Amino acid sequence: MNNEALQQWVEQVSITYFGRPFLHIATFNARLKATGGRYFTRSHNIEISPHQLAAFGHEETEKIIKHELCHYHLHIMKRGYQHRDSDFKTLLAHVGGSRYCQTLPERAQRKQQPFRYKLICIKCGMEYLRKRKIDPSKYACGKCRGKLKLKVIDNQTAT
Repeated sequence: MNNEALQQWVEQVSITYFGRPFLHIATFNARLKATGGRYFTRSHNIEISPHQLAAFGHEETEKIIKHELCHYHLHIMKRGYQHRDSDFKTLLAHVGGSRYCQTLPERAQRKQQPFRYKLICIKCGMEYLRKRKIDPSKYACGKCRGKLKLKVIDNQTAT
């Protein structure tokens, strides 16, 4: 699916479920991985994650479009358009949009294995688990002040 087809889809969903036209631009943004979509308050444009469409199909993506259109229409009407507002929650439930998008499979796998790096003290063997990669030369062992060695944990065997 391309941006033109997405634009038509968003316009059709807007008329069908909200009874109002969508007069701005809807595009795909491949950088969106932690979220299903985005609404911009200044430009009134909407971005949708193509990864959600590929992983979960048209039905879930339409729920994301409804979510973003709730932000859009409420903001245009100068009503509560933020997640915490009762206007937003009511309209979202009325049109059948999703409050949260599903986690992408590759991100879910990363959450199951939170530690990707292990620092091992050369002197005493103490191990430190880390989510982010760090430079071991800038740190020392908290137990014996020895030098640390960085090891990447294999994702299949990590627990």
